[in-house]
Amino acid sequence: MSKVRVHNLFISLDGFAAGDHVTFDEPIGGARALFGRFDGRVIGGVHNVDEPVTVDRALFSMWGQGIGAEIMGRKKFGPQTGEWPDDGWQGWWEDEPPFRTPVFIMTHYEREPIEFANGTVFHFVNGSAREVLEQAKAAAGGLDIRLGGGPSSVRQFLADDLVDFLHLATVPVTLGTGVRLWDDLAGLEDRFSIESISTESGLVHQLWNRQSSGS
Repeated sequence: MSKVRVHNLFISLDGFAAGDHVTFDEPIGGARALFGRFDGRVIGGVHNVDEPVTVDRALFSMWGQGIGAEIMGRKKFGPQTGEWPDDGWQGWWEDEPPFRTPVFIMTHYEREPIEFANGTVFHFVNGSAREVLEQAKAAAGGLDIRLGGGPSSVRQFLADDLVDFLHLATVPVTLGTGVRLWDDLAGLEDRFSIESISTESGLVHQLWNRQSSGS
């Protein structure tokens, strides 16, 4: 059975996982400090980087393993709000999105899909977390679903008990403002087994695995 997985979700010491306002100049909404230790080159596998295979890089590289579709919130695709403008925007990744799978973007404003030569197809869908997940599962061909964020989308899926695996990376910075991950999720930890490991970079990785009903 396919699982819903969250990978490489960076969070500050004070609980913020994104900035306040996403713009074309600030795609992370002013939360750049969260990503200074992230080596994005390894998301396709550690073989893509001619450098030591550290714990950080090994954990980052799980991002693409066994994934058949992704779900993301609208702000991860772009800063626009309301009806989609006719501006030719295809996402932050230009002509080479890294996903190479169907991607389901949660939005109240549906539009025609955008297809890329490398297999990435952006679908713009309106529905609840459960409804969008069913669409993603149908497209994933039995593989897992990656929940790509941002934190508001991840929080929605956690609240609905739809996440099977969560990889958090706590960064030793405080932001003081932004979008929180943990709001209205009291007692969430009771549904998961949690392992933690700290690395020389200063990151603390947590691996949350959803416990079965018999655990």
